[in-house]
Amino acid sequence: MICPMNKPSLVIALATLGLSAAAATQEMYSPDKRLAVTLDCPDGGAPTYSVAYDGQEMLLPSPLGFIANIGDFATRLTLIDTKEQPIQDSYTLSRSKKSHIDYSANEYTCRFSNDAGQKFSIQFRISDNDVAYRYQIPVEGDTRSIRIMSEATGFRFPDFATTFLTPQSDAMIGWKRTKPSYEEPYQADAPLQTKSMYGHGYTFPALFRIGDNGWVLLSETGVDSRYCGSRLTDIDPNNTYYISFPMPEENNGNGTVEPAFALPGATPWRTITVGSTLAPIVETTVPWDVVKPQFGPTKDYKPARGVWSWILWGDDSINFEDQKKYIDFAKAMGWEYVLIDNWWDNNMGRERMAELSKYAQSQGVNLLIWYSSSGYWNDIEQGPINVMDRSIRRKHEMQWLKEIGAKGIKVDFFGGDKQETMRLYEEILSDANDAGLMVIFHGCTIPRGWERMYPNYIGSEAVLASENMTFNQSFCDGEAFNACLHPFIRNAIGCMEFGGTFLNKRLDRTNQKGPERRTTDSFELATAILFQNPQQNFALAPNNLEDAPDWAIEFMQAVPTTWDDVKFIDGYPGRYAVVARQHDGQWYVAAISALDEPLKLDLDLPMLNGQPATLVHNGKSTLKPTKKGRYQLTLAPQDGAVLIQ
Repeated sequence: MICPMNKPSLVIALATLGLSAAAATQEMYSPDKRLAVTLDCPDGGAPTYSVAYDGQEMLLPSPLGFIANIGDFATRLTLIDTKEQPIQDSYTLSRSKKSHIDYSANEYTCRFSNDAGQKFSIQFRISDNDVAYRYQIPVEGDTRSIRIMSEATGFRFPDFATTFLTPQSDAMIGWKRTKPSYEEPYQADAPLQTKSMYGHGYTFPALFRIGDNGWVLLSETGVDSRYCGSRLTDIDPNNTYYISFPMPEENNGNGTVEPAFALPGATPWRTITVGSTLAPIVETTVPWDVVKPQFGPTKDYKPARGVWSWILWGDDSINFEDQKKYIDFAKAMGWEYVLIDNWWDNNMGRERMAELSKYAQSQGVNLLIWYSSSGYWNDIEQGPINVMDRSIRRKHEMQWLKEIGAKGIKVDFFGGDKQETMRLYEEILSDANDAGLMVIFHGCTIPRGWERMYPNYIGSEAVLASENMTFNQSFCDGEAFNACLHPFIRNAIGCMEFGGTFLNKRLDRTNQKGPERRTTDSFELATAILFQNPQQNFALAPNNLEDAPDWAIEFMQAVPTTWDDVKFIDGYPGRYAVVARQHDGQWYVAAISALDEPLKLDLDLPMLNGQPATLVHNGKSTLKPTKKGRYQLTLAPQDGAVLIQ
């Protein structure tokens, strides 16, 4: 149901006053009035909400509520009252899309009672292109804790919608039983009723095209140690997806499926980003708008550019001499970090690692060091293992890392999305902050507002990332398609530590064998801008100083990794993408294509002020605007380019 935007409603007044009515309806709007949310609750019934943008249906009436161990908060409900207030917030965020964000929203807190007299609220935050909502549960009587058994939360779409989704995998499968790890393939523009590959629904984020009405991106934020990570079920016959909790088998069966927390308390925020174009999807800041920092930094963290040997040189490269070569390479590139991957404890040991760190620092380079997350929820043997999951040993190890001058850690192979695992993420971040260490997560879940919540968080993989290209030719063949998805889906909701930008033509140490890259060098450079992560560990190698084009090396020596602003320019998920990012007053416009035929672009780039720009495209040249102030560019299949001004 789409309600007229200025329709007076007696039932709204009745609900606000706490009076009974056959049905209570609350109409809620964004500050610019273009985004409308309608909450309906038949007296003694089940609440629903619908979402419209510019009068167009984006979500049909969708269910709300939850079942807890202390009561039913999904059915037989009465809307008691609604409190409305404007929200204004300004904050800085050096590790995401924008460095300064001014947030404006209307907040509606809708209070309900069930037939047992128990109270709870649904809190909505509605900004100009985003809806965020969560459940708030107060203390009543002697009850001071709650366990959420399931949620009724759902998202119902018009039947003409199409989907851009990635499935949840089976648990405890794959290499060393490390799944799920958010590394399944996407299907683009699939019919709405398409079933997931494994029968376990879909992971966040989830993108939908609502025909000519526009686009919807679903996700969640504010997940910490007090809740689990959630996903979407398969769609039901009524075109509705529901919130689903982790599978019992995740984390090797350890930990509960249902989250629990102390009262008063609240669930995480579920987020809905809508727009008539893809611009609000690419540019959204809702994952950070509705969360708050969990603790302050112990130092000024400086994520930047790095390189890692493992991606091309493999396990055998994790030795002292090869790592010195990569440190020297980082110095030649002017990069700040080298990431030392798995097996360093076995191949070098701690004394040699301390020596390596000292050498790196003498060259103006610092180390990031790999750890397994685990012990008991997979079969990983790559060391160090059994360190990061144990509080006493973890803190001791982090103190040692601080002493040898390491600047951060990469923690790999997590066990799923249960609350127990979310607690581990938070504990690692907290302990690392005490030691002044930055943290990258790999083989992991998506970030859920963590860039603002945790000051030393600098990235998560949670995507079918660069390493897969070295494993199998099919991943190289699909690189362009996947890269044209990420700005609109995975990277739209948080940092994405992809570990890419290859300049090797063949993905192995010799550059002579192994899977063959299908994309152009210009495409690879464009992804360094297109993929947002404050710590970029690029897939270049020392041989690229000799065998890669000078213009490509020059670009990579100067590429930034942190941004002040982002603008969607053009694109369609899986086909092509054009995104502009600003760093320190300079704009970088990255364009890539996955099409099989040449792509002719006629770009409106007002941020360039109609002035010539440096074009990095199979060389370096100057691109002047047309008489109409637009910039025309043609990309070959699986090609890319960057404009800089």
